Amino acid sequence: ETRLSDPEIGPLPKHHKKATNAIGPKDGWQVYSSAQDPDGRCICTVVAPGQNLCSRDARSRQLRQLLEKVQNMSQSIEVLNLRTQRDFQYVLKMETQMKGLKGKFRQIEDDRKTLLTKHFQELKEKMEELLPLIPVLEQYKMDSKLINQFKDEVRNLSIVLTAIQQDIGAYDYEELQHRVLNLESRLHDCMKKLSCGKLMKISLPMTIKTSGTRFGAWMMDPLAAEKENKVWYMDGYTSSKVVREYKSMTAFVSGEDYRLYRLPYPWAGTNHLVYNGSLYFNKYQSNTLIKYNFETGSVLAQRSLEYAGFNNIYPYTWGGFSDIDLMADEGGIWAVYATNQNAGNIVISQLDEQTLEVQKSWDTVYPKRSAGEAFMICGTLYVTNSHLTGAKVYFAYSTKTSSYEYTDIPFHNQYFHISMLDYNARDRMLYAWNNGHQVLFNVTLFHVIQTQEDSKSPGQQ
Repeated sequence: ETRLSDPEIGPLPKHHKKATNAIGPKDGWQVYSSAQDPDGRCICTVVAPGQNLCSRDARSRQLRQLLEKVQNMSQSIEVLNLRTQRDFQYVLKMETQMKGLKGKFRQIEDDRKTLLTKHFQELKEKMEELLPLIPVLEQYKMDSKLINQFKDEVRNLSIVLTAIQQDIGAYDYEELQHRVLNLESRLHDCMKKLSCGKLMKISLPMTIKTSGTRFGAWMMDPLAAEKENKVWYMDGYTSSKVVREYKSMTAFVSGEDYRLYRLPYPWAGTNHLVYNGSLYFNKYQSNTLIKYNFETGSVLAQRSLEYAGFNNIYPYTWGGFSDIDLMADEGGIWAVYATNQNAGNIVISQLDEQTLEVQKSWDTVYPKRSAGEAFMICGTLYVTNSHLTGAKVYFAYSTKTSSYEYTDIPFHNQYFHISMLDYNARDRMLYAWNNGHQVLFNVTLFHVIQTQEDSKSPGQQ
């Protein structure tokens, strides 16, 4: 979901109405909520389609094809009706003649004593040959009525379809299609700019798998190639060295097609990170950060995180040697921890991806031991107030403005105990280890697009 503010988008057709129910990407670009900011700009929530054309175009095209078929059918029925009417007049005339002949025959039969027996017998045989035609003629009359009825029904259907086409095609079809394609192109361009936004909502969890102990981590690489969907799985929070690499999400769910890596050092906690083909983790019983490359099977870098507490000195509320939390967002990799110098409150440090050197740090006022979990989105650290049921995102610190705010963003802790919660910027989802269940949360981010009109000076038009 992406909220947009774009005054360049033209008015929709008169029949367009704001949808009130949940909709999916197959329904095309859909606006399902709107509001105005203090400057009067329209802020809308848009769901992007999975198709290149909105389904409305497809429905219009199908309707046109159906209408053409009905019109062709109507023309064929008209030709058949003309031929039927002509034959029907002949049948009616013939029916009248046969009925008259039948009456005359009865009269002759009454006076048969005055006729020769031979002539009478010949006339009777001819009449018996014609008698079977009477029910055929009756059926022909019924068929003729049915054709007329069918003709009326098709005419009514054609009128209805034409009205529907006019209703959904208030604009010229080609013009409407061009407008939709143009809008879609512009919105795709906007989406490319919407790499960052403010967290507004967390969806209900989606359980991907149930496996492992109560504590662990699972993740995907946010910088992986588009067609690469490997999943890494690290069960437990201490003394372990074995990492599982699954070829795909499907393989992860089925528990098949995986590879094992044995790390040179055991890890501490569950707050590891896979980033650009390497695993970043906290070495057990130390504040040392390790960068391990899966392809080479070697340690590429290691560095002590100065003053960072470790070995359950400043863990999250659930414990588990979770003193140091490594995470990534759209801007790079981060370490979240606490120090004595900052009175046990959370410290945020941006790290160099190659050397693990601290590039810049921010001291916050939130106690690390009071935090359930934390994750980074667009340079803002979001902190939950518990790892148990009833937890919510309670605190947010922006590294861009060096400011913080208290928030109230609930999320559903379905299995009562969360020991890992991290954001993946590639698919814009939260990955969680929820009491032996691997779950995903969708997030809603708030964006305001800076358009050309917004950037013009007051004197420009």
